[in-house]
Amino acid sequence: MEKIITDISQLDPNGIYTYADYLRWQFEERIELIKGKIFKMSPAPSAKHQQIALKLSSRLLYEVQRAGYCKVYPAPFDVRLLDKRKTTRANGEVYTVVQPDISVICDKSKIDERGCIGAPDLIVEILSPGNSKKEMKTKYALYEESGVREYWVVYPSEQSLFQFILNEEEKFVLKAVFAEDEVFNAHIFPDLQIDLAEIFAE
Repeated sequence: MEKIITDISQLDPNGIYTYADYLRWQFEERIELIKGKIFKMSPAPSAKHQQIALKLSSRLLYEVQRAGYCKVYPAPFDVRLLDKRKTTRANGEVYTVVQPDISVICDKSKIDERGCIGAPDLIVEILSPGNSKKEMKTKYALYEESGVREYWVVYPSEQSLFQFILNEEEKFVLKAVFAEDEVFNAHIFPDLQIDLAEIFAE
């Protein structure tokens, strides 16, 4: 029987781990795996972060329910991203597990009892003071490489939102930056309008 890990200190910080390893970890620290490397997540999100996440999730939920084929999953929700060079979905072959603040998935075959396996259609990350530039750069490259169709980065302190979309060359392009009281449309849900004044309201 595989040994259960109850303290993060039992792990080699320079080691390479898989999703199979991740399933054996039972410690309090919140972590993500990116290409086998351990990334500690920020402490519990602030009240402001959670309010923004709740409002965006609600707007997305309303729209995708009308569309009828997509699902919205707020964190904590495991998203296992696959290496495009491999087709296996075996736990021991998955080296990346992340927990985006919000994931929208339109392909039901990607959903199982443990979360999502494969790229969500839309990912939303809401930045906290604990998020480093290195972390955000790493995730940007990861989501692009994995084929996430649309990616929003929300900056609560600046009341702004950066909207990236995947182009035909499978590269993210910045579609627009929205701030404060602007209203914008989701790219993959063109009928969905989001009023940032409502999202950022205290």
